[in-house]
Amino acid sequence: MSRTDFDVVIVGGGPAGLSAALILGRARRRVLLCEAGTPRNARAHAVQGFVTRDGTPPVEFRRIGREQLAPYASVEVRDVRVDSLRGESDAFEIQAQSAAITARRVVLCVGMRDELLDLPGYAELWGDGIFQCPYCHGWEVRDRRFGYLAPSAEALPWAAMLLGWSADVTVYTGGAFDVAQETARTLEQKNIRVETRKLRGLIPAGDERRLVALEFCDGTRAPCDALFSHPPQSQTPLVQQLDLPLDEAGFVRVDAQQQTLRTGIYAAGDLTTMRQGALLAAGATAAYALNHELALL
Repeated sequence: MSRTDFDVVIVGGGPAGLSAALILGRARRRVLLCEAGTPRNARAHAVQGFVTRDGTPPVEFRRIGREQLAPYASVEVRDVRVDSLRGESDAFEIQAQSAAITARRVVLCVGMRDELLDLPGYAELWGDGIFQCPYCHGWEVRDRRFGYLAPSAEALPWAAMLLGWSADVTVYTGGAFDVAQETARTLEQKNIRVETRKLRGLIPAGDERRLVALEFCDGTRAPCDALFSHPPQSQTPLVQQLDLPLDEAGFVRVDAQQQTLRTGIYAAGDLTTMRQGALLAAGATAAYALNHELALL
């Protein structure tokens, strides 16, 4: 087998990619970490719930991660976009902008793309008044007026989890689906209100990126301080180009070692699961697994 430029190319420099690079660097593997574009959590004010890094701004988190890779001479970091990936295990060919690179293994840590809803005020308030995860942001807005913009009837019970952070919770359906009477009763028994009127938009506080109300199509408004929402997600162009098998929810299928159904390509972080967050995204499993695999060859 001819020697490749790197043992492993990691695509994506967030928590998953940085973690995988650190583990593989400590294992003395030749690693290239490629990172380009705006981080998915760029609108978040801080990474939360990550032990020793709770409250760290995403940019600072990445700076620290890169700084901690510096002692490992076998790890290289490039701010480049990976445009294409072809080949097979032990002979992958990667085009990263103007550079052609070869690698024995690949780890995809590119996250997911959030498709923000076409609702006036939604994009402007994303990350400030609209949040996906109460574990990440619930503490900062605790005991305020919560809303949950449910994407489907099946998702309605999720609203009950918000009661851990606020006793004032309203579910909004936007008139997009019917609510079963039994589900409505269950939520009402937990003092969760259900509002089924169609929405016209979200109301910010003047020029501030702070939510104050939801406006209905009839012109009335419902006060709201924090809206939780799970907009649709899609895989990045690179993952789509690779045509990797996805599960029924649209996430990349991986085995227990985080290897995709394409031999030699691993995936870690948000692109593999709906349980998303910086701590969960850390790519340790994939790094350990592929290092063991390479050692046995």
